[in-house]
Amino acid sequence: MKTTRRHLAPAFSLVEVLAAVGIIGIIAFLALPNIIAIKQDSERNLAISRAEAINMALASYVQSKGRTTAVSDWSSLSSENERYAALAPYLAFAPDTFSDYQPGGFSIDIPDDISKLTKAGLKEGKSDVQY
Repeated sequence: MKTTRRHLAPAFSLVEVLAAVGIIGIIAFLALPNIIAIKQDSERNLAISRAEAINMALASYVQSKGRTTAVSDWSSLSSENERYAALAPYLAFAPDTFSDYQPGGFSIDIPDDISKLTKAGLKEGKSDVQY
């Protein structure tokens, strides 16, 4: 009688697979707080960048129209959406609405009066962000 030997293909055992999954789970658990912190920092940096872009757009608006014309035109704009629409040509990659321009959790306050150029306000929730 002839005996045949089976050649088993090399494979991972169940214990090795479970150990690998466990190690990946531990690494993900340890990395998650850092990933969340990075996301929050990037949102904050985006909000500051957009507030600074509003400031630059305001300066460009005043320079292109002339101070007296810009101040009189600006005073006729009653809402932030109207002010944003006036500044949109001076902003790079500006979305159509001001609410789309503001990052989540932050609000940008466009100045009501531009007779003296002041920085746009930036708030995270109810607290002011200094930039």
